Amino acid sequence: MVARAARATDLADLDAAVSDCFACPRLVAWREEVARVKRAAFRDQRYWGRPVPGFGAADARIAILGLAPAAHGGNRTGRIFTGDRSGDVLFAALHRAGLANQPTSVAADDGLTLRDTRIFAAVRCAPPDNKPTPAERDTCAPWLHREVALIRPTLRVVVALGAFAWAAWWPVLRDVYGVRPPSPRPAFGHGAHWSGGSAPALLGCYHVSQQNTFTGRLTPGMLDDVFARAKQLAGVD
Repeated sequence: MVARAARATDLADLDAAVSDCFACPRLVAWREEVARVKRAAFRDQRYWGRPVPGFGAADARIAILGLAPAAHGGNRTGRIFTGDRSGDVLFAALHRAGLANQPTSVAADDGLTLRDTRIFAAVRCAPPDNKPTPAERDTCAPWLHREVALIRPTLRVVVALGAFAWAAWWPVLRDVYGVRPPSPRPAFGHGAHWSGGSAPALLGCYHVSQQNTFTGRLTPGMLDDVFARAKQLAGVD
């Protein structure tokens, strides 16, 4: 898989290779079982049931790094953060920030486009209980690293949604930018900010999970503040 990722010459090539990955047996079994059994509300729909590639601008100045696709969201629709409550919150915030042309993301063909922004996940398959293992994270890392390498010329800021994504970013510094990750690692927190050398700035944001948004741990105003800061750091009007 490392070789397949390295051979991708552009994002379209990478997305096609990601979608055809079978490297993690547990994740393959789970994503396919979910696609076969389905949720009752979506029983008449055909699930994607494969790894979910990134989505957004090829000349992105802002990247949003998530954990993994949702079983009945991206694993169903084939587009990251599309078709679930987390996506409802995220894309509404991106629309308010002027980074998305519409506030909703319900299907891969719904006309959504992003401005100066690309979204991808540390792990590309939906994991059981939304919890990929460290080994699965490391196996999937070449896809993330290659995607960042392809948008490196324009990328200025990465927003890490949650501690898992925050931790997944540090190997990118070494493998893509040739920058030694800081030691000790900066602690994740909402609004945390790290910058260093030639690498993009890193911003921490609580994940847009229902657990966080329904309880008020993450509010629309908090998301707006993070994306306003990301735009400022990236030089996006």
